Amino acid sequence: MKIVEPWVKVEKFDGKQIMKKIERACRTCYRSEDKISDESYKNLLKNCINRGHESVLEHEKITVRIYCDIGSYKDLTRHRFASFSVESTRYCSYDKDKYGNEVSFINPVYIEDSNIYEIWKNAMQELENSYIKMKELGASTDMCRNILPHSTAAEYTMTANIREWKHIFSLRATNHVHPSIRQIMIPLLKYFKEQMPEIFEEISYDEDFNPDYYAKLYVEE
Repeated sequence: MKIVEPWVKVEKFDGKQIMKKIERACRTCYRSEDKISDESYKNLLKNCINRGHESVLEHEKITVRIYCDIGSYKDLTRHRFASFSVESTRYCSYDKDKYGNEVSFINPVYIEDSNIYEIWKNAMQELENSYIKMKELGASTDMCRNILPHSTAAEYTMTANIREWKHIFSLRATNHVHPSIRQIMIPLLKYFKEQMPEIFEEISYDEDFNPDYYAKLYVEE
């Protein structure tokens, strides 16, 4: 059994260039392309968002790769206007050398009570033992996946346009969602805020959530 930490990898993007491309698309509506300057996108985007004219944000998209527990991606895949490619527990057989002959589980660092954490850890070990034993007895990966818990670690790729990211963050970074979702979404939202403040700055998040729990965020070249 391996206990691992979640992470998020974001494709490198230029937030200003994304916003300027959205501005150019938006100005088609008013044929005001002649008004474009180096900073003109700021007021235009703010005005569009304030008026609820957010369809223009759909012209650009961003892809991220996420490594977290399968319980959290069940929540995220409910967002209909995003695309997902998810590690399949039907085809990924964790008793193989490729996976170190063990099942990986995301560390639930938000379980602060040591006694409760130990019970969780023991349960994961028992489930892994059962998974490996089933495989030894000839069970298919399809069969074995039925005992995998929400804590099972898995990687997936997620793509959404800017408007949908805005919607996702507004729902998935609050204190109403599971801690494993906040682990991923809060650091990702904070990065989007840095890169595109005119679009994401007003989105609130659970500021009381311990930053030590945040998933590690990487920017990929």
